[in-house]
Amino acid sequence: MNLTTLKAKDGFQLAAYVAKPEGIPRGAIVVVQEIFGVNSHIQSICDRLAENGYVAIAPAMFDRIHPGFESGYTPEEVARAKALMQNFNIETALLDLEAARGKVATAGNVGIVGFCLGGSLSWLAATRLKGFSGASSFYGGMVQQFATEVPKCPVQFHFGADDASIPPDNYEEVQKQHPAAEFYLYQNAGHGFNCDQRNSYAPEPAAVAWARTLTFFKNTLVEK
Repeated sequence: MNLTTLKAKDGFQLAAYVAKPEGIPRGAIVVVQEIFGVNSHIQSICDRLAENGYVAIAPAMFDRIHPGFESGYTPEEVARAKALMQNFNIETALLDLEAARGKVATAGNVGIVGFCLGGSLSWLAATRLKGFSGASSFYGGMVQQFATEVPKCPVQFHFGADDASIPPDNYEEVQKQHPAAEFYLYQNAGHGFNCDQRNSYAPEPAAVAWARTLTFFKNTLVEK
């Protein structure tokens, strides 16, 4: 496994999965996990981005709470992952994302993409951190809480119309606050529709969202 160690500004060290392309990178992308850790799905996202020419890095966002945590998607595993969120700290999480960005910055412009928890953190990275050239947020339920914040880079949002955990008034508020951002609502798609290891996986919306994400990063990282 392609693991590296990151050191945040407060001195904390955490693990990260890294995937590198063949040849000269087009840029770099920080991949932010769901609540299930840097599991095989998140690693596969990094690998796919590397196949498209980017250095991809996925920091272990729960290392401050439960080092090395990885999870599947059974009801018991979901409950265990959700329990970790009780001790999750957004401020230190942003330090970890900054450490990940710094680790891959020599590859060129750096973007960030996140899913669920990571979707919300990608938004906060865009509004609170410097150095990101583009942010793609997948079904970030907490974005609404911070919707009045102003991003420092282009942002795109992906939401599922059938997401039981993110009601319409949530994502509609996000769209209202940021009409200039790319905003996509996918029919016949629920929470986690991009994850091919979950029962909620929706192949067609996932394929469209992935294509849009690649185009977004091409426009914001490669052709700036």
